[in-house]
Amino acid sequence: MSDSVSAQPSSPGLPKGAFQVLKVALPSPLRRLFDYLPAPRAPACGWQPGLRVRVPFGRRDVVGVVVSLASGSDLPRSQLRAIGEALDEAPLPSDWQWLCQFAARYYQHSLGDTMQHAMPARLRQGHPMAGRTQTLWLPLPNDETALARAPKQAELYALLRQHPHGLPGRAVSAHGFTREQLLALQKKGFIQPQEITLTAAQPTGGSLLASPSLPLNREQATALSVLHEKLDGYHPCLLEGVTGSGKTEIYLQLIEALAAKGKQSLVLVPEIGLTPQTLARFKSRFRVPVVALHSGLTDPERLDVWEAAANGRALVIIGTRSAIFTPLANPGAIIVDEEHDGSYKQHDGLRYHARDLAVARAHYHGIPLLLGSATPSFESLQQALTGAYRHLRLTQRPSRHPPAKLELIDLRHQRRQGGLLPSAIKAIKSTLAAGKQALIFINRRGFAPSLACHSCGWMAECGQCDARMTLHRQPPLLACHHCDSRRALPDACPDCGSGDLRALGSGTERTEETLQGLFPDTTVHRIDRDSTRKKESFEQVLKEIQRGEPCLLVGTQMLAKGHHLPHVTLVVVVNADGGLYAADFRALEHSAQLLEQVAGRAGRAAHPGRVLVQTLHPDDPHLGQLAEHGYGALARNLLEERRIAKLPPFCFMALLRVESPQEQAALALAQHAAQALRQWLKDANVPVRCLGPVPAPMERRQNRYHIHVMITADKRSHRHAAANWLVQWLEANREARKVRWSIDIDPQTLA
Repeated sequence: MSDSVSAQPSSPGLPKGAFQVLKVALPSPLRRLFDYLPAPRAPACGWQPGLRVRVPFGRRDVVGVVVSLASGSDLPRSQLRAIGEALDEAPLPSDWQWLCQFAARYYQHSLGDTMQHAMPARLRQGHPMAGRTQTLWLPLPNDETALARAPKQAELYALLRQHPHGLPGRAVSAHGFTREQLLALQKKGFIQPQEITLTAAQPTGGSLLASPSLPLNREQATALSVLHEKLDGYHPCLLEGVTGSGKTEIYLQLIEALAAKGKQSLVLVPEIGLTPQTLARFKSRFRVPVVALHSGLTDPERLDVWEAAANGRALVIIGTRSAIFTPLANPGAIIVDEEHDGSYKQHDGLRYHARDLAVARAHYHGIPLLLGSATPSFESLQQALTGAYRHLRLTQRPSRHPPAKLELIDLRHQRRQGGLLPSAIKAIKSTLAAGKQALIFINRRGFAPSLACHSCGWMAECGQCDARMTLHRQPPLLACHHCDSRRALPDACPDCGSGDLRALGSGTERTEETLQGLFPDTTVHRIDRDSTRKKESFEQVLKEIQRGEPCLLVGTQMLAKGHHLPHVTLVVVVNADGGLYAADFRALEHSAQLLEQVAGRAGRAAHPGRVLVQTLHPDDPHLGQLAEHGYGALARNLLEERRIAKLPPFCFMALLRVESPQEQAALALAQHAAQALRQWLKDANVPVRCLGPVPAPMERRQNRYHIHVMITADKRSHRHAAANWLVQWLEANREARKVRWSIDIDPQTLA
């Protein structure tokens, strides 16, 4: 085994007969490749990069991927082990190989781990890269009188003639027929078997569309014409459109143009909850194969979709974050919906950002990239303002109603019921009386954020985190939403013995209970992570809401992300201050995006909407600007503040995260690493700033202490050089093996 670094791009295969060693990426955190001798039996395509192989690794066999061929190894040949077997007769798709190598290099991660993350579980386990198939039995023209002496076969033949496109064996068995009868009919020439793939079977002839495209307004038509200008080259565009302005229709018509050329479109959505509704809308529009990739699929289903995309049968692929690694045989465009959403960032392991990989991948393929959002990320907005991205705007809704402005309501010195002020309750009552729906947004699960003793001031703290435990009523318990630890409710205060324990603040459960009491004849739907744990429960609630009957929706940010709720005319934000004053420099950006997105759920159809925002800081200038002038004006002001402070997107950042059960061990390594990095930066004359170490905003989490060291640079290449040096230093440092550490490139949160 050699010390090859996995972040390096693979070399092309050497001439036949010139290589002696295969360099293999294995599922290991080590950023290196491992040298093996070829197996006695070569695959049909010969040894080349991209082949999956099963190899001995320590005392077990693992599945790896050949990355390159070499003429020799740093180790003596006698110490090298041979590959057990090649698992494929052809290499994995070349675009997938390139993306894995780019992601490993950019995010300073092991190539072996990156490839393991990027392929379906069935491929990681060594199964063939083949989608599941089923056999259909098709009738053939023949003389039925020849079956006069075989009435059961005649009956089966009559059944199959009713299904000229064929019936699977299971359906035949369900009608009471046997396999022997099928084989007898086949032998007589009455039927024939046809094997088809279960996923993305191509339609036979006819139009691409199952339903007609919708007419576009002037802004939509202009945006679509810009996208059509360059369908055969890299063309990054930011589509900034107010909520409900018809961005999805532009996606659909762009995909239609590409599908007509046989090109594939990859559409990323931020949440699994959005996938079913997006998939349903796309399937109702197109007759071409539309497939979905998300965490709710079984392992065989995921491989089916992956294989259909890799072979070009699936023309439209819709998926969440990890779908960016789906191989495409005929790439046509990549679309990232709600591109600002934090769900596109992976926060452990390979800490990639799907939106940023989409940019790199579109550039690699030379295809259009469309980023859509009502509240663009500052990174994408800055690219658009500087002209690096084409900036397309949609300012009108089809309903002609402008987006509702935020009405700030002062929470100070007012009594609340379940977190709601009397004016909010009055507005809810009027909305229900008009036969409409109201959404009450509260970004806190549970009954109350904390439980306190009214006698001595004790508060229920988590024993593993620097956080308070949340009170839940269904079922009754205290839970920490950071480490998921749970414990029973105390009968009395553990400090003073008082029984006067009170819930402080409001969560979704408390607000739901209050509304049920205030409006007993109205259905109240609570939508949060606790109430939607069961499979398809979220989709079922959305179907009930879509019926249009007057009801109340109480939910967290699950409801704020792209859902079309045409009958909601009132949105009440219970407390807008939660993220405005956090330590993270992105807190105000994320809070403004969330407020604008949840406000966009109101008034999307025939009736105008209203948005009430309860706040303890109605005079805050940023909140006032958001309410009066909208997200765009606030974003441009905050971008100027970021430019002055030299913060992203005006610099490139990396974060060293160190964690350990022993606070001193984490702090000592972070100090040593920061000191070593500063010395290297000075000696190498690399213009990079190193800040820290400092405790994370929540220093103790899951009984582990978290320390950060921040790296910033004006150029991406300088940041990358510093991060790469730091990773190599940490890998060689013995003390670093005693704690857990990771490098986060382009971190989206400092938590």
